[in-house]
Amino acid sequence: MSRVPSLNSPFLLGFDDIERALERVTRAAPDGYPPYNIERLARSDSQPELLRITLAVAGFTRDQLDISVEDQQLIIRGRQQDDKERQYLHRGIAARQFQRAFLLADGMQVLGADLKNGLLAVDLVRPEPERMIRKINISVRD
Repeated sequence: MSRVPSLNSPFLLGFDDIERALERVTRAAPDGYPPYNIERLARSDSQPELLRITLAVAGFTRDQLDISVEDQQLIIRGRQQDDKERQYLHRGIAARQFQRAFLLADGMQVLGADLKNGLLAVDLVRPEPERMIRKINISVRD
């Protein structure tokens, strides 16, 4: 496992939260289930640039999926119950639970989610930061 570079440069002031976030991401277990894509959707006249996370959740219903934002993390959970009434001759598709977490930057907002054809799409908006220029007065002390 590689070490996260330290952000302790004297020119980087107030970046402690970013360093803690990077440490938290590197400690997360790299589970490959369910597979997912992250794509950038181009801005339009009526909407800013969007990010879309798409997870392959075939076999899950809307009621078996849960999406929440907790402590600046988008958390997507899936819970399936074994159907005790079925008698399988071969079982290659297991009822499986999962939890996938994505760390969100300040200001990121979840717009909504859509489940279609076994794909769960979660749309996020990244607000454009306003450019601020502020003049700082210098006081003279003798």
